[in-house]
Amino acid sequence: MPSTTRIEKYSITYSANTFRPRIALYSASETLGQLIFHPSGTTLPSDGPLHGQIQLHYHLEDFANVLGLLRNEKPLYFFYNGTGGGFENGVKTLSPVVIKKKASAAARPRRAR
Repeated sequence: MPSTTRIEKYSITYSANTFRPRIALYSASETLGQLIFHPSGTTLPSDGPLHGQIQLHYHLEDFANVLGLLRNEKPLYFFYNGTGGGFENGVKTLSPVVIKKKASAAARPRRAR
């Protein structure tokens, strides 16, 4: 079932030994899922639920890019559409549209002659 939920918080676990680096994502009231980072160049497992939590898989080379989004972009959303190659899953931004008003003739600066 497709879902898109605003990310309110995140936690990073960068463990020693064989545990993969991961970022847990949270909304205001629930755990949304985890982003799990695998060695670059390896085959990634399919995204999907595990123990009631959505797990999305990335290569380790993408860790800094994802962390940059989490730190710098607001609002940010977690989206999950399904398991398998035909589904797009991930995090995305949604920036507000800014419309600039034209200055009225009275408010425009006068050109020097």
